[in-house]
Amino acid sequence: MVRRIILCLIVTFFCFYQGWAQSADTLRGTEVYYSSPKTYELAGVEVTGIADHYDPETLIQLAGLVIGSEIKIPGDVPTRAVKRLYSNGLFSDITIAVDKIVGNKVYLILNLQERQKLSKINYVGLKKSEENKIKERINPLPGTQVTDNMISNLKHIVEKYFKEKGFYNISVKVLQRDDPERDNFVILDVVIERNNKIKIQDIILTGNKEVKASVLKRAMKKTKEKSLVNFFKSSKYIQDSYEDDKYNLLDKYNEKGYRDALIVSDSVVQVSPKRVKIYIDVNEGQRYYYNNISWVGNTVYDSERLSRILNIQKGDVYNKKYFNERLKDDENTAVDKLYVNNGYLFFRAMPVETVVGKDSINVEIRIFEGPQATINRVIIKGNDRTHEHVARRELYVYPGELFSREDVMRSMRELANLGHFDPEQIKPDVKPDPESGTADVIFSVVEKANDRVELSGGWGAGMIIGSVGLTFTNFSIRNIFNWDSYRPLPQGDGQTLSLKYQTNGKYYTSVSASFREPWLGGKKPNSLSVSAYYSRQTGYSSNYYNHSYYVNSSKDLYDDNQLMTTFGFSVGLGRRVTWPDDFFTMYTEVSYQRYRLRNWPYYIFSNGNSNNLSFAFQLRRSSIDNPLYTRKGSDFLLGLTFTLPYSWFDGNNYKGNTLTQKERYRWIEYHKWKFSGKMFMPLDRNEKLVLYAGVQYGFLGYYNKYKRSPFEGFEMGGDGMSGYSLYGREYIGLRGYENGSLTNAGSNFIAPDAADASLYSKWTLEVRYPITLSQSATIYALCFLEAGNSWYELKEFEPFNLYRSAGVGVRVFLPMFGMLGIDWGYGFDDVPGRPGASGSQIHFVLGQEF
Repeated sequence: MVRRIILCLIVTFFCFYQGWAQSADTLRGTEVYYSSPKTYELAGVEVTGIADHYDPETLIQLAGLVIGSEIKIPGDVPTRAVKRLYSNGLFSDITIAVDKIVGNKVYLILNLQERQKLSKINYVGLKKSEENKIKERINPLPGTQVTDNMISNLKHIVEKYFKEKGFYNISVKVLQRDDPERDNFVILDVVIERNNKIKIQDIILTGNKEVKASVLKRAMKKTKEKSLVNFFKSSKYIQDSYEDDKYNLLDKYNEKGYRDALIVSDSVVQVSPKRVKIYIDVNEGQRYYYNNISWVGNTVYDSERLSRILNIQKGDVYNKKYFNERLKDDENTAVDKLYVNNGYLFFRAMPVETVVGKDSINVEIRIFEGPQATINRVIIKGNDRTHEHVARRELYVYPGELFSREDVMRSMRELANLGHFDPEQIKPDVKPDPESGTADVIFSVVEKANDRVELSGGWGAGMIIGSVGLTFTNFSIRNIFNWDSYRPLPQGDGQTLSLKYQTNGKYYTSVSASFREPWLGGKKPNSLSVSAYYSRQTGYSSNYYNHSYYVNSSKDLYDDNQLMTTFGFSVGLGRRVTWPDDFFTMYTEVSYQRYRLRNWPYYIFSNGNSNNLSFAFQLRRSSIDNPLYTRKGSDFLLGLTFTLPYSWFDGNNYKGNTLTQKERYRWIEYHKWKFSGKMFMPLDRNEKLVLYAGVQYGFLGYYNKYKRSPFEGFEMGGDGMSGYSLYGREYIGLRGYENGSLTNAGSNFIAPDAADASLYSKWTLEVRYPITLSQSATIYALCFLEAGNSWYELKEFEPFNLYRSAGVGVRVFLPMFGMLGIDWGYGFDDVPGRPGASGSQIHFVLGQEF
């Protein structure tokens, strides 16, 4: 009995002691009995343990402690104060203790331990580019409180970044050390050991009987096993990509008619530190076929027309991907496009599938047409320099008209082709309002620098060689006297002003100027173009061809007695036409050139003046989507330039030798025909890899074979820049051959000395891929196949007698300098009489395309 009493006393003592100890979690101090709370007046609070930059009074207020108020000790007021201070995230440790009690007044001590702050983060084991990529995802600013959550998040972001790259054995450690230069600041050292990259050794498929494993593996876009077939593709194992590819695998089954296909099980087994095997077991299920396809709810278009667009017949293999494309995803012929382009913005189509029998599917397509939507507002945002009317006049959407998605996309294309906005950042946004049956269309644009400066210079043969050119593509002639509009010239009206000066010392000098107004009068898209130019060129002296003769002055190289000057001007009018469709433009031009020759040995005649009064007509259809990096569309041009047939009515006998050369070519005559076609087609889903195919033909004809024009012919081969544009001929590039080496290369007889070709043919095939499409620079790489030839006489034309070449190149478009590029081409065919003209050739591109 005594033992039981003693045992009960011991148990009671320990229970009372532990309960007293547990009640002392919040307050510490003497003379406080936690088993009997008392009410005191808070007489003062002393804040300790913090740096000087914290105001004690502010911290007391944050804690919710009010001097003079009554608090119960122990009680919930100190507990709430600790929680409130913790919630600010500024402190790592907070305690409240009783300092002293005087009568019914209590004095507390608030002790705070500040969290350490971040000084900087050092990444160990990373490249600079990798470090920058991680900083794009997480980059805590100096002074940020260092918490366990921040460190854990930092490790998670780094691990996720490397797992996306295939490094599943990544090891990330975050080490914390004090900053010796700053109190209470720490430096975080993030140490990364990427170890081995995990790659896929094999993908083992089981359960597939009707669909080959190779077909299913190709459907997995980013999960590839290591093999010779996938030599150029990544075989890294990335979990997120694998999860997406499992859906791609099932989509492939759906395309083959296996509607119920499913993945029974899958597993990823690591077979070595660097390799995994993926096991996928599938159940193919039954193959299905379409039975009856019916339409419900359609009132605007009859079921027969909708079925023709859908293009799926009874008995066709079930293909969910193709069905969705024809219903809503195909931008050219989808049912959705038919409705939305006619104002039915709220159109919805919901297919309901029903299994019939063993392997047939009935589809009921429930149509909700809704009301036709009209356009409420058309808003253009981001045009800081280009005036509102310049952008708005290119749009095909107008307030009050029926909404059309096709018109929205066409407007986007026209804004891109203006050249004043970054084509990659033009984003149309449609905001429908079902209640009012209207929609706002917003075009967000980003201005880009489009003016160009051409500067080149050097010193050679004792003379200055150089050129300077300025092209202002957003000029405003009406503000030329408005000094506030100069930035540095008046701009914003979309006009083009071009000025250029070029010199090779005394040998060659030219100056040109042109102006273009795209909307003459401002109401219709009728363009006005005006240009004028002048050039002066001397011939070569005999010393130029004597390589053993050394001279100290260019005067010894060039013969001032041989002289050719050219003066010309032109006026052209262009207009858009809507037939056969509204992608066509028509351009007419009148131009005049005067050639003055003195002892000039490089043409059919050497002395005299020639006048060229010509008329030009061009019909062009262009539907390209982007002038800098074209992904799709086409550009066709048919042009005719002609003079009057003076030899038909001037009464001169050009067949005999009674006329001097000066009289024979006083007024030159010809008719010149040109055709070019360009087609662009994307080769991948992202529309980055692009195929370009082009063809060109040119023919210079005559009215009288005894009065052939010595000008306006073609020189072929090389980079297409072998001479000067005002030299009286046209230069046609063909990479892989020397400049001008293919001129008359197809002729069977020796053409007159220095005679240009009268006919040429050129074919081009290119595959392009962008390196960057940023606003600051458009850069893309290309590989090409090219073929072409030129002839002196039309009767010699052989369409398959072509000089072939292939090569690679790169194009760089810089807003201030235009298009620059370099190509390496290899010509496969020898050129008669021109040893070394083919083979390996380097070509440069300045402001033009081949």
